[in-house]
Amino acid sequence: MSNILVAYFSATGTTEGCAKKLAGAINADLFEILPVVPYTANDLNWKNPKSRSSLEMADENSRPQIAGSVEEMSKYNVVFIGFPIWWYKAPTIINTFLEEYKLADKTIVPFATSGSSGMGKTNESLTPSCPDAHLVDGKRFDAAATAEEFAAWASQFIK
Repeated sequence: MSNILVAYFSATGTTEGCAKKLAGAINADLFEILPVVPYTANDLNWKNPKSRSSLEMADENSRPQIAGSVEEMSKYNVVFIGFPIWWYKAPTIINTFLEEYKLADKTIVPFATSGSSGMGKTNESLTPSCPDAHLVDGKRFDAAATAEEFAAWASQFIK
């Protein structure tokens, strides 16, 4: 039974691959954050200002609904949360996830995938959703990151 959780949202599968490598490398439980309404390719077209993802990211109050929930969130001390970078921050479904749980005194560790963007304003946008948690600066990884790279990085947060 692990006291570490890797929760992730993956729109195209890239973040999922990274989350699975991380969870395996640190022997953590894994939870996929699934939207109630799955994203289509058209929804993810960031070049279209009227696409679902564009509209959600333009509205700081957007909270896409999540299908399912983490059982016994209280048992986790450290929660790694993975996602693709959208508009230089986490998709708003990550705010939905964080706001669903009592995260007081937990360490929240963001990790992201992106072709080139860094973490941008991720923590700034996530802080209001987990005010009583210890939100640390996260890291961006590319799809080729190895389990060893994830383990080396994650070791600083696991006590």
